[in-house]
Amino acid sequence: MSREQRGPNEKLGTVLALAGISNAGLARRVNDLGAQRGLTLRYDKTSVARWVSKGMVPQGAAPHLIAAAIGAKLGRPVPLHEIGLADADPAPEVGLAFPRDVGEAVRSATELYRLDLAGRRAGSGGIWQSLAGSFSVSAYATPASRWLISPADPSVARASVAAEAALLGTQGARGAAGAQGVSSASDAVAPSGASARQSPSGAALVPGQAGSSAAPGQGGQPVPGHSASIPAQPGPDSAHTGSPLRVGHSDVSKLREAAQDARRWDSKYGGGDWRSSMVPECLRVDAAPLLLGSYSDEVGRALFGAAAELTRLAGWMAFDTGQQEAAQRYYIQALRLARAAADVPLGGYVLASMSLQATYRGFADEGVDLAQAAVERNRGLATARTMSFFRLVEARAHAKASDAPAAGAALKAAEGWLERSRDGDADPSWLGFYSYDRFAADAAECHLDLKAPRQVRRFTEQALSRPTEEFVRSHGLRLVVSAVAELESGNLDAACAAGTRAVEVAGRISSARTTEYVRDLLHRLEPYGDEPRVVELRERARPLLVAPA
Repeated sequence: MSREQRGPNEKLGTVLALAGISNAGLARRVNDLGAQRGLTLRYDKTSVARWVSKGMVPQGAAPHLIAAAIGAKLGRPVPLHEIGLADADPAPEVGLAFPRDVGEAVRSATELYRLDLAGRRAGSGGIWQSLAGSFSVSAYATPASRWLISPADPSVARASVAAEAALLGTQGARGAAGAQGVSSASDAVAPSGASARQSPSGAALVPGQAGSSAAPGQGGQPVPGHSASIPAQPGPDSAHTGSPLRVGHSDVSKLREAAQDARRWDSKYGGGDWRSSMVPECLRVDAAPLLLGSYSDEVGRALFGAAAELTRLAGWMAFDTGQQEAAQRYYIQALRLARAAADVPLGGYVLASMSLQATYRGFADEGVDLAQAAVERNRGLATARTMSFFRLVEARAHAKASDAPAAGAALKAAEGWLERSRDGDADPSWLGFYSYDRFAADAAECHLDLKAPRQVRRFTEQALSRPTEEFVRSHGLRLVVSAVAELESGNLDAACAAGTRAVEVAGRISSARTTEYVRDLLHRLEPYGDEPRVVELRERARPLLVAPA
């Protein structure tokens, strides 16, 4: 479907000519990019001619796919305004800003939380479906540079007058806030006036309390056999009159408990599981009203840190389910919130997450830059285990870029930092997943990218030495890597055996990333397609590959 635009789209025609792409060529590229994202598109040269000569605007993800297709040919990002399709973007800036002002940072984050809700209510992917193809690694440049220059805000205290102005949505919010030395977010989600000890929806946040196990789409009713501490039901969408929320340490503790639960669910069930999908809801219903409340500098730092953890988790889960555009926006806001928290290691962790996404998306050089930024800013600040993880992420990017010496140096540094770590170190709670098993698993993937199957097998054996039900997705990914290593070593039986185990694990979780690993393994097995073992593996994997991630 397309809608009319006034006059020919001369900008699109000019850029197509500059890139040397024909109408038929663009249509083919857009269809192919759509297929990679699970979209069935049937554009042809006539469709493109209408976009150019009649100014018709394609709907849904197509404008971003057009920009991505042209950008790939030109070797640089192509913004929608350059091709005359800026009006097609329903939310071009939401979540991409990295404001200098703390109040504007609150506005930026809470607007993103509200946008994600609108996307989920719209169904069929909602806003993220319409933004498919809009991921741009260059969007990380400004956030990373601003964080490097100043990783901590001087003050984040928010006086009650600023919080009340945000609550009421008054036009004088900024002026009132300025009188108190703070800023406000008058357009963002407003607090509901609920007790500070409950979510705005009335659901308690403490694990095990009544009302804490509602699942999405179940009318607030608990799901039998499940207990969850993150409330799933949305709170009121409009502001209520009354006093603004006064935030205390107990409120922050509940957010941190929610983040701890979410990390466990994500590792065990995947980013697409209903438990994990409640994280964006928790941000909108619970974190946003607190961010818009009033708090001292001390409480505010802790609040921004907890919100940053949850926001990074939302990004990580979106990344795991293939929603790259959502992940990028959550990561940017998480980095900004970490700056307000003055938590440099947490900011480094967000940068490491950005690096992994950039590397996974094929931007290895940018992945190196993001990981090195995390390393350099945390020298003398982060624990040995934290520094080890940052160097490991750097190694992943170097390996994807086929830079064996740099990858080897980063791996050696990561292992050295890990050996220096001690159980009594003050490691952050979000680093609980990182042990030698995880180091070995990532080292195996580095050597896989560097085409060193013997090293892959060595590290994979170490990574799989202690299978765990706690990190189910990681175990599945390691099995796929093991299968690929066996295949490249000429051991087809061992490869199929590991692949079969990987498919079994992948079928228990909801993770598009894990499914893509399995799909890559099957692609590597195509030369052996007639072998009975390969045929059997392909049949076992069929339900996984056709099911929604």
